[in-house]
Amino acid sequence: MLYAIIDIGSQTMRLAVYDIVDGELAMLYKKKNIVGLAAYVEQGRMTQEGIDRCCEVLSEYQRFLSCFSITRVTAFTTAALRNAQNSREAIAAIRQRTGLAVRVISGDEEATFDFIGATHGLVQKAGLLVDIGGGSTEIVTFSGAKILEKVSLPMGSLAMAKEFSTEILPSAEECEAIRQAAVRVLDGCAHLPEPVDLPGGGRAVDIAGLGGTFKSGIALFNAVYGFPDENMDIDAARLPSLVHRFERGHAMSQEDAVMLMRAVPDRLATILPGLVIAEAIVSRYGSRIITYSDSGVREGFLYSEVIGRA
Repeated sequence: MLYAIIDIGSQTMRLAVYDIVDGELAMLYKKKNIVGLAAYVEQGRMTQEGIDRCCEVLSEYQRFLSCFSITRVTAFTTAALRNAQNSREAIAAIRQRTGLAVRVISGDEEATFDFIGATHGLVQKAGLLVDIGGGSTEIVTFSGAKILEKVSLPMGSLAMAKEFSTEILPSAEECEAIRQAAVRVLDGCAHLPEPVDLPGGGRAVDIAGLGGTFKSGIALFNAVYGFPDENMDIDAARLPSLVHRFERGHAMSQEDAVMLMRAVPDRLATILPGLVIAEAIVSRYGSRIITYSDSGVREGFLYSEVIGRA
């Protein structure tokens, strides 16, 4: 069975087509558009320009799906439209213009789908699941196949870049402002998930990282420190020096400029804010390793809402 997911995020919009056979997923096609919807939010409202840009990309996706006669389609949106004051009006306008009924998934649902998708084939049995998106960050603690606690926090890489950075790359002072803002969000969360206690003593605090921030982060980490592309682990202790290396305000070598543009061409403006948020989370939990997982909210949605209900 062919099934398409359209994921309208704060930073990117994605179309992914899967072949579902015997309860398992095989991704056949993926298309990503860097739209940056969070940047179109002004005074808490999604602007008409943002709605227009969203409809433009959705129409492109619909033409593709029509060409291949793919009729099973779910479109959902996360923080980009979820947090806008005019969310309902924007969703209605999108439906009127494209015919797509876009589902707004809550922060709680997003964290749950993240967990289901990421842990489906995860070796790690206990710890933290973190997804730093453009407009929100989801944190889940888990043990075995069970969620212990989950929370969606109002901070994201694009939102932080928009609020604190005056250029493409933030300065050291701007990175510090982002760090302090992230710490305030963590401090202000009344029910921040607690680390997992291990049976033999100690706490499971290592992170399974999802989403674009960690995908770009592992690419940059491997390029800087000479690890092969197959490496999926970020040494959390190296995050501050990784961020500092690319901050605006000191002369960047041509080698570093090439490295950055090759590793994260689509996230030049948001990779440092995203990694600074990761720093704050790592510091809070005492995490040593971040392991990138390539499966997340889209796969979790399919396992839960499509395969699980078949």
